Parts: sequence; C-alpha cells; structure tokens
Amino acid sequence: QVQLGESGGGLGQAGGSLRLSCAASGRTFSSRAMGWFRQAPGKEREFVAALGSSGDTIYYGDSVKGRFTISRDNALNTVYLQMNSLKPEDTAVYHCAATRMYLLASTHPTGYYYWGQGTQVTVSS
Repeated sequence: QVQLGESGGGLGQAGGSLRLSCAASGRTFSSRAMGWFRQAPGKEREFVAALGSSGDTIYYGDSVKGRFTISRDNALNTVYLQMNSLKPEDTAVYHCAATRMYLLASTHPTGYYYWGQGTQVTVSS
C-alpha cells in the first residue's frame, strides 16, 4: 500500500555532507511517522532519526546527534536526512521506514511497517 524509495546516497568525504531523500507513494504520507535506520556490514540495524507525522516529534540516535537532521515535506510525500560532518563510521545502507497510519514515531524498527530498499552511503577518510 505504501512504497518507499530512497535516493541521494553515494560516496562522501569525511567532514562533508550528503542529503538523502525518501519518497512515499499514496495519499496517506501525512498520517504516518517516518524514520531512518542504517546497517553497516557485520553490524545490527541502528536507529538514526525519526519524525512524527506533524513534524513536531523528533528523535535522533546518539551517534548522529548534532550532525544529522531529519525533516519532511508532506506536500511532496518526502522525508529527508541531511547528513553533515560525515564520518567513515557513517558508512552503511540507509533505509527509510513508515509507520502504520496514525502511529507515533519510534526509535525501534518494530515501530515501522513499510520499508524502503535502502541506499548505500560510503564515507571515505
């Protein structure tokens, strides 16, 4: 019912910036909280950021606080992840995710129902 497509990944330099986008299908985007998670090779999936449907509730993982910013444009059915001050340890596949309608934002992957296929982010030193 909801398809999510990430874009904007690629190769970045340490200290540089990248901006990820996640476009959602359908007409229910504004009723869903959105999140970003990442998974590096050999590591478990890690929470990155989450944003409530209205944009008022925001959570960040400890490792990205002060560096990453999550935002959304409900008119465009898109959630963004602005990644600044990149570090090599930010290298991972980044997935966006959407909750079921009217549910709150969560810092845990079990709070989300729909997932994008992911976009690779590689940060060189």
